[in-house]
Amino acid sequence: MRMLLLGAALVMMTSAAMTCSALADDDDTKSAQKLAQQGRDDYWHCLAREYSRDSNQGLSEQDFGRSVAGACPSERQYYRVVLLDYLTTHYPNIDAGAHLDTANRAVESAQKDIVMAYVKHRPPQK
Repeated sequence: MRMLLLGAALVMMTSAAMTCSALADDDDTKSAQKLAQQGRDDYWHCLAREYSRDSNQGLSEQDFGRSVAGACPSERQYYRVVLLDYLTTHYPNIDAGAHLDTANRAVESAQKDIVMAYVKHRPPQK
């Protein structure tokens, strides 16, 4: 059940984070997009492992949120960097600060989604 929910969350994040109207023919853009998708997938898989850890069962929403925020630091940073590279490559005329904000929001959204799945599907508190 958890894996099904995580799979659904992964599909939602895929749509939200990587939507683009058309793929450019440029090899650099294609390469950057592949790396961004791989970074996203790696981060989501790491968050899924965090979600499934027995030590997290029974945590409050706030405690689990703190746990997720500190989890997967290398995967999180890699995702942020490769997504920033993709956005900069695909949209070179947009300010780099806007791309950084977008990459940061994608990371925050992944964390929020995993926390919401945890809250929705955890057993009732005693």
